[in-house]
Amino acid sequence: MREIPPTAGLPLTWRDLFPAGASLEQGLADFIHVPAVQITCSGTAAQIITLTTLKKQSPRRKVILPAYTCPLVALAILHCGLQPVLCDLQPDHFDLDHDRLAALCDANTLAIIATHLGGRVANLSPVLDIARTSGAYVIEDAAQSLGATWEGHPVGMAGDAGFYSLAVGKGLTLHEGGVLITRDASLRQQFQATAAEIAPSKWLWELRRSVELLGYAALYQPWGLPFAYGLPLRRALQQGQLIKAVGDDFSDDIPLHRVGRWRKAVGANALERLPKFLDTLHLQAMQRLEKLAAIPDIKIMQDEPGGKGTWPFFMVLMPTLAARDAALRKLWSAGLGISRLYIHALADYSYLVDRVGKADIPHARDFATRMLTISNSLWLDEAKFERICQEIAAAI
Repeated sequence: MREIPPTAGLPLTWRDLFPAGASLEQGLADFIHVPAVQITCSGTAAQIITLTTLKKQSPRRKVILPAYTCPLVALAILHCGLQPVLCDLQPDHFDLDHDRLAALCDANTLAIIATHLGGRVANLSPVLDIARTSGAYVIEDAAQSLGATWEGHPVGMAGDAGFYSLAVGKGLTLHEGGVLITRDASLRQQFQATAAEIAPSKWLWELRRSVELLGYAALYQPWGLPFAYGLPLRRALQQGQLIKAVGDDFSDDIPLHRVGRWRKAVGANALERLPKFLDTLHLQAMQRLEKLAAIPDIKIMQDEPGGKGTWPFFMVLMPTLAARDAALRKLWSAGLGISRLYIHALADYSYLVDRVGKADIPHARDFATRMLTISNSLWLDEAKFERICQEIAAAI
């Protein structure tokens, strides 16, 4: 049986596993056209380093974030002793409700997190204007968007800081890793100092991640994914454990450590193939968007004006919860790369409900209940994609 992954990650080759002397930091800086990058052990660690640094510079303690995003974003804010404030989304969209955002910003707002969700590029102009008015920092969560641009510049550089994830399924991967960038040279130095303070070398963690990266190299193939991904997924679905099925079962225990030289070397080797890989994904996405657009009553998430995103998967908003669930009953366990991104709006996770405060977030909840994702993996052939389109159309 062949299993399609839910996102289009870059497979490793055996040659990637042997260091060739290239620098991952320099390679990434050249690839995304920035002065320098900082490698962290995860995108979450990059966020924690950023918030820890900014917290030292201001007495403000609130951080505004989208009400529908990865729960780790909220957990990172809490880890730093800051207060997460949920902002609702625009109707039928992943972007922040800018009127609501303006109302939430006050003299205690340290930062606003703008999220380029699933490779799609957010509308940054209103966020930057609101932040400028209120004196807040802007942090771009570009975890799934390495290689994306906004107005010709890499996402993550319009705000005060930005971060990418190098986790499994995010394109380039170290199994777990992150990239932190900023246009401010002073902040860049402070981020390095913060990382040295809170993320020391931990050889056991690095050994674990190295073994996991070897596992990724071996099993991130259509024949290996049924064992690494498909079987655990179907087991979780059969047990009704949806949060476990998508990997949303997070905790407060967030690893913070340096990334070792070998994993960086693997990443540097794989990076040489990333530009062509992303171009191929973009071409496939443009072709398949036309087919998806022919299905009535669905909405496919696109980039906001000025944005050119990456395409690890398609985010499809179904007309109703019933239609979404009908499609998932046919497709989620079929090995075709269909999934959900996050199960709930943030306020509805049991481990966050008492920690993020009560918020009026109807659009975020609606988005969570009607959205499904379709993989843009190059292993998803035309026949399988056509089956997906037919099942989605039949579910409406």
